[in-house]
Amino acid sequence: MEGAGERLAVLNQQVIACRLCPRLVAYREKVGRTKKPAFAHWDYWSRPVPGFGDPLAALLIVGLAPAAHGGNRTGRVFTGDSSARFLMSALHEAGLASQATSEHASDGLELYNTYICAAVRCVPPHDRPAPEELRNCLPYLVSELELLSNIKVVLALGRFAFRACLRALEQRAGRRLEATFAHGASHSFSPSLPTLFASYHPSPRNTNTGRLTRASLVALLLEVRKLL
Repeated sequence: MEGAGERLAVLNQQVIACRLCPRLVAYREKVGRTKKPAFAHWDYWSRPVPGFGDPLAALLIVGLAPAAHGGNRTGRVFTGDSSARFLMSALHEAGLASQATSEHASDGLELYNTYICAAVRCVPPHDRPAPEELRNCLPYLVSELELLSNIKVVLALGRFAFRACLRALEQRAGRRLEATFAHGASHSFSPSLPTLFASYHPSPRNTNTGRLTRASLVALLLEVRKLL
């Protein structure tokens, strides 16, 4: 199955070269120039951030977008910020990641039977992508679902990602699909489509308030693993 990895690598290069959304291009590059004082020594990635993980994965995890000083800085989604630490710690406990931390793209992290990407590949201002920006990125998610031919479960982190995953699955199904976002909810549409799970996004606004706890995310990941 080397071909799957090679085709994903080609797709990822197309993602990295994307400049379809002028607002996002301007913002991601501005963040890379101004930087955060704690990362003043970093050469920010400041480009679209591709997916990463196991090309033979049965689980696809989809977030919203790279964080301004996380993925937009490091070049790897869910890397280098508090959301990344929360998610990777839970993935590690659930047996889906080789380590509990995700700090930079060369830190040795491996995902087991899992691939991670984002609904929007560039950091959006205020973490709020515009509808046309979501539409522009949707074909990348559709392509990933096609190339990741072993996917049995798609786990969407947050409402934006959930809607994007639903739209991508609709394109694959060729029909409208009905599903409502709720943490822990799962939706099975047909034997030919992956089961869609939903979770709150592991952002500080959810984790610091207790809306999403580590225990609840680990429990959901273990439930997902039973389907893999």
